[in-house]
Amino acid sequence: MGCAGARQGLRRVPPRRTLKHAPRKRFGQHFLTDGSVINAIVDAIAPREDQRIVEIGPGLGALTAGLMERIAHMDAVEIDRDLVARLRRRWSAERLTVHEADALEFDFAALAQAGPLRLVGNLPYNISSPLLIGLLSHQGAIRDQHFMLQKEVVERMAAPHGCAEYGRLSVMLQAFHQVVHLFDVPPEAFDPPPRVDSAVVRLIPRAQPLVLDLHSLERLMSVAFAQRRKMLRGHVLPWLREQGIDPDEPGFALEPTARPEQIPVEQWARVADALYRARQARS
Repeated sequence: MGCAGARQGLRRVPPRRTLKHAPRKRFGQHFLTDGSVINAIVDAIAPREDQRIVEIGPGLGALTAGLMERIAHMDAVEIDRDLVARLRRRWSAERLTVHEADALEFDFAALAQAGPLRLVGNLPYNISSPLLIGLLSHQGAIRDQHFMLQKEVVERMAAPHGCAEYGRLSVMLQAFHQVVHLFDVPPEAFDPPPRVDSAVVRLIPRAQPLVLDLHSLERLMSVAFAQRRKMLRGHVLPWLREQGIDPDEPGFALEPTARPEQIPVEQWARVADALYRARQARS
């Protein structure tokens, strides 16, 4: 997999009609209106009746409508009470169950009691990274995820080591998922248009995560990429020794003159596992 590059464009389809609603900046609202993008996302998701589809941030329901052309019922998590009311007027509870809640605090595991969830949505840019990291704690409840995000964020999510985009988010997500950058979306596909390009990404959970413990990996990444331009010998290696870890062990192979973005996900995962085992031994 190479560094960030161009993705295939989409055939334009006339915008779908939406209800009037003044977008709220505090919720980062940019409503998807381009029919070609909606169709492409629905095709990528390929929803089936026997699956639990949960949309995060349905907004005016453009993507919701596209999904419900193929399935009889789905769930949605929406924080804006005005949009919640609109969605409930448009669809009955038998078709759309709307949960008025902040996705950052929502208990997705509670919805997964009848089976794993397929999460979809056009995520607000201002919550995308913390939400993606937060969802890692619900891994057992999630079948896959299809999100539209700021293109820059998707490039960071999917970046391989050695690329400028590779960082904390790349390692955290790739340790638990296969991350696929599907296609890009221009600003004019939204109302109001954002000032940046967007992209659609697919996350498929690994059958076995690369790490034993999410918290240990998160601690390691916070240290490693806090000073990403510094060599490992300047901050990461001394910190590991403080944690009781010998970074010179052959299994780690951390080159002192390397920088954090040069270390593959698998290598970071081995170090995180050593941190976890050391913490367990002390407790």
